[in-house]
Amino acid sequence: MADTLDSDIASPSGLDRRRFLTWVVAAPTLMVAARLGLEVPEARAAAPASEEDATALSLYIALQEDGRVVATLPRTEMGQGITTAVAMLVAEELDLPLDAVEVRGVGVDSRWLIQLTGLSSTMRYLAGPLRAAAADARARLVTAAARRWGVLAFTLTTAQGEVRAPDGRRVGYGELAGEAAQVLLPAVSPLPKSAAEYTLVGRPTGRIDARDIVTGAARYAMDLDVPGALPAVVARPPTLRGTVQAFDDAAARTMPGVVGVVRLPSGVAVAARTFAQALAARDALRITWAPGPASALSDADIRTRLQEAIGPRPLAPLFTTRTLEGRFDFPYLAHATMETQSCVARVEGTQAEVWIGAQDPKYLRREVAKALGWELAPQRVTVNVIRAGGGFGRRFFGEAAVEAALVSRALGQPVKLMWTRNDDMRHGHFRPASHHRILAYLGLGGSILGWNHRAAIPTVELPHGFGDAVTALAGELLPEVTSAVFFGLSQHLPYRFGLVSQEVREPAIPIPTGSFRSVFTSQVGVANEVFVDQLARELQQDPVELRRARLSSSRLRAVLDKVVAEGQWGRALPTGVAQGVAVLEEWDSAIAHLVEVDVTGEVPRVLRIVIAADVGLPINPKGIEAQLQGAAVDAMSTTLSAGIHIDAGAVREGSFADYHWLRMKHVPSDIQVHLVRSDDRVGGVGELGYPSAAAALANAIARARGTMPTRFPILDEGV
Repeated sequence: MADTLDSDIASPSGLDRRRFLTWVVAAPTLMVAARLGLEVPEARAAAPASEEDATALSLYIALQEDGRVVATLPRTEMGQGITTAVAMLVAEELDLPLDAVEVRGVGVDSRWLIQLTGLSSTMRYLAGPLRAAAADARARLVTAAARRWGVLAFTLTTAQGEVRAPDGRRVGYGELAGEAAQVLLPAVSPLPKSAAEYTLVGRPTGRIDARDIVTGAARYAMDLDVPGALPAVVARPPTLRGTVQAFDDAAARTMPGVVGVVRLPSGVAVAARTFAQALAARDALRITWAPGPASALSDADIRTRLQEAIGPRPLAPLFTTRTLEGRFDFPYLAHATMETQSCVARVEGTQAEVWIGAQDPKYLRREVAKALGWELAPQRVTVNVIRAGGGFGRRFFGEAAVEAALVSRALGQPVKLMWTRNDDMRHGHFRPASHHRILAYLGLGGSILGWNHRAAIPTVELPHGFGDAVTALAGELLPEVTSAVFFGLSQHLPYRFGLVSQEVREPAIPIPTGSFRSVFTSQVGVANEVFVDQLARELQQDPVELRRARLSSSRLRAVLDKVVAEGQWGRALPTGVAQGVAVLEEWDSAIAHLVEVDVTGEVPRVLRIVIAADVGLPINPKGIEAQLQGAAVDAMSTTLSAGIHIDAGAVREGSFADYHWLRMKHVPSDIQVHLVRSDDRVGGVGELGYPSAAAALANAIARARGTMPTRFPILDEGV
């Protein structure tokens, strides 16, 4: 491995030999093993806990002799700020300055059963074990200091990376590392602090990697320096999942800098000395393409198939006097991550190594191994997970790694394979289009007897499962079942609306799909909240009062009350200006949005967004604020202007020039985030902020215009 890569992807096993290493296992009981590598060879000192010593859900922190701590994160930093949250938890429990904690990612490791970054699960699942690991290390350090000084351990305190005695004596953690490693049973409690004792966690904190990001020091796949790695790009078919019939590369091979041309299942790759040379040679290829399986489909065909899949109405409940119906259409969406798909790969003999920002590195390893013919020996593939420039579900799929590995093997050299923006936009795994029918059954006196939501959504491809081998196998063998099961597990209506049913129909449409921010809720939850407003209009009730009276969750009522108060719901507004609200409870969190919009111009203009969220323990309120603000901008974009169009099996949009994500000039200057804390659970944040923001915007537009939006994006002219 090149020296230039060491600082990017080195694991804690690469620390100096003299360190205190603690493994903590998240199991029904807590098991801690400590090892000090003082006089043993480097290879032995670097060895991680054996499979017999640890279960698959282990985390470890390493205390170095200089007092700094390295925490290992078995998830992927994609801009969501989890490195800062991890550092804050470790610093809090160890009473360290935040800048004394370094957080490093880790490649595929069998000690972690799940390494999937998604489902807003990272901090929900890791906060407890991380706190336990750091608290146990602190207890051992205190015990070691007590033995050294011959005092009672409970009389000692910790602060600023030191153990302190009442008489003024102090000793740094690094100096105690060796003695702490010999402690078998701490003399003080190894339990984490209570939330009431926190001095760092819960306080707004800047990202620990912010300077690296803004100065360019943060390293992404294309920044890595692997000796001899050749820039590579791929010529791709005009239609989705088209294939190569024949190609002529004679002209391309004679162009300056070209090293090789490789036929792939996905297209034809060109490797050269520079990306400019590779792109020029790619354009010189003459390729005959076989059309993809969706080549006979365009938007109108897809909408027809979705509408037909809805089927007839179910029987209404007894005593129904009136049935309200709402229909909604949502488009395909590209993830449009700021960093396009890219990967560095090196394949030598029977071993392969890739560097990539992956949301599920274990699944990616299996896919690379399968492509190389090593399906029964995936351990031959080393996956180094590095930071990624956005994910949102797109990086669950590893096409770039597969392509890079195949090109590297064919050329006998490492490669840096990059997808262009057009590649990324036109050959991704999209959030599927969908059609929805919602029926609200009303009885005498305006009573609500039932609610039926039937959604026609093409199967969401989940071959990675939920991060473990069993569900991944199910996702590959039974994709429709896996998708439907996830729908059933994730979708619920938080209102007392009588007999409630929500169901999905999965019409077969051969367009690649994948998870998008909040998955099904990005459509189902939005449609529900928009129709709740329509229901309020039909019943001549205030939409806030209808929600407040019918919500089944006290957390949702609390966040709704907060946005109503902060947003001054119901105040007098100018003509053409209106407010909309929406709520959502998901991923152990609850959220409400109030959006204020002006529709007097040619296009709606968002004036203000007020957000109230209950995420339980807010590890870093500043990071939560950034996530929720970003999700609100995503929701504004897809509600108003951004969507993918299919023309004869080809994606029309190719870049941000025609995929109309909102610019900064469209974003309101006033986006407020208020945190409402009901308990100390750690809730999810990354996906939480999208659905109710989209619905609140649609509801504000409906109130301003007097008609409910039914087709998104609202500004799409359908041409």
